Amino acid sequence: MTWDRLDRELADTAGTVSVYAGRLDTAPAYTRLPQQTHYAASTMKVAVLGALYRAADTGALDPDAPVPVENEFDSAKPGAPRFRCGPSYDNDPAVWAKVGGRASLRWLAERMIVRSSNLATNLVLGHVGLPAVAAVWALSGARHSHTGRGIEDFAARDAGIDNPVTAADLAALLGTIARGTETPGPLASPAACTTMLQALLGQEHQEDLAAGLPDGTRVAHKNGWVRGVRHAAGVVFPDDAPPYTVVVCTSDHPDGGDPDTAARRLIARVSATVWATRRDLTPTPPS
Repeated sequence: MTWDRLDRELADTAGTVSVYAGRLDTAPAYTRLPQQTHYAASTMKVAVLGALYRAADTGALDPDAPVPVENEFDSAKPGAPRFRCGPSYDNDPAVWAKVGGRASLRWLAERMIVRSSNLATNLVLGHVGLPAVAAVWALSGARHSHTGRGIEDFAARDAGIDNPVTAADLAALLGTIARGTETPGPLASPAACTTMLQALLGQEHQEDLAAGLPDGTRVAHKNGWVRGVRHAAGVVFPDDAPPYTVVVCTSDHPDGGDPDTAARRLIARVSATVWATRRDLTPTPPS
């Protein structure tokens, strides 16, 4: 069976690999360590996106209002000095070009997703607040994931304040957004969920999950990576089958000469395997 072969491959892979694959409206067809926590890297940005558009739904924030683009943020560690982002850790010079000026939260949120800008993330997070992000995780049904700090808040990190995620929780969050585009759900209005989905469909980093799909396949996804960590989580929209969610989280993956390259290839292989079974993603019976 396809899943048996995949299970054997992942069992022989160094590091920790978690997978969740299944249609939006059913139990998963395949999981491996779905509740194992990993450092979130940039996948936490999806929850920040959700917090922004929840606030927009209630009128608490206007996503089109320009806000100052400043590189200084409050630490999540009480009493710690304010911190700054480093340009060398970012992926989007367009946001850095606006430092000292103003930009809309909508534009910053888009850059946070499509280019994975850390500076844009911290700016949006500063306006929505950590409690609003916690509410997004809770409303999506996440069990073990939370966002305790911003990106590059090293004082908070060193104090044990962190951003864990699981494959199951990322699948729940993305599934809640995707289902919410058609039917009002717990997270946000259909219009807000549609806006979030469009941002995820615009993802420009295509080197892992999307690399396992045929060219032109619609996939709303977010990936994240730091040294020793590479994750990808998405909703795939085939033309010939119902949409499905696929999430792969890898930690401490040292195979090959370049660990990140190996992890990207692994995620692409998992994505290709799920794609090949897309017409028959029936839930796996309990053992």
